[in-house]
Amino acid sequence: MRLEGKVAIVTGAGSGFGQGIAERFAAEGAKVIVNDIHAENGEKVASSIRASGGQARFVAADVTHGEQVQGLLKASLEAYGALHIVINNAGVSHRNQSLLTVSEQDFDRVFSVNVKSIYWSARHIAPYFIEHGGGCFVNIASTAGVRPRPGLVWYNSSKGAAITASKAMAVELAPHKIRVNVINPVAGDTPLLATFMGEDTPELRAKFVSSIPLGRLSLPADVANAALYLASDEAEFITGACLEVDGGRCV
Repeated sequence: MRLEGKVAIVTGAGSGFGQGIAERFAAEGAKVIVNDIHAENGEKVASSIRASGGQARFVAADVTHGEQVQGLLKASLEAYGALHIVINNAGVSHRNQSLLTVSEQDFDRVFSVNVKSIYWSARHIAPYFIEHGGGCFVNIASTAGVRPRPGLVWYNSSKGAAITASKAMAVELAPHKIRVNVINPVAGDTPLLATFMGEDTPELRAKFVSSIPLGRLSLPADVANAALYLASDEAEFITGACLEVDGGRCV
């Protein structure tokens, strides 16, 4: 029960890493706002958490829109009366391809979801944390922002921006007792994997895995365990850190 008494928003929690984080946080005592743009997936995750004895509510919101991020804060306060932790996990990528063929629409979508969502969470939620004496952001970036792969240039760039923004946020918000940390997962067996690879084949999976020294893709549980530590009071003196959860990929 390392998060007992805490309230957390987890964006993009309808599948993949976000689902793993939401489920682990609830198991550790947190009350969780499960956010996703896909209502069926989000409702399923929240219902599963409640069926397991945890506390969770699904709230649909598109994190690229400021008023909807503000709505997540409002929903958290209405449901649980407080907010302590925000996990900015929602993310998208363009398909693996030449940097010269990515459409402007895909470019804008990648930066809106992966970077602008952090801007909106800072604009709307940091003031609440300041007023209430502190809080915690954990932003899920990627090893792509540290050791970029060809074919994902603009996705790499968005995750690099997320990392830099998080570090700057950590310094600026530190006087208000607001911590900001980053997790950089390596590719995992999530709905985004085929997009990262261009297509999902055994050969491409083997190629990706061969670049990871520990010999496997990441799991939602790997990222959830890291997020749990960074969001817990055990990490009260850690801010501005980037934790690679990558099986050695970035060494």
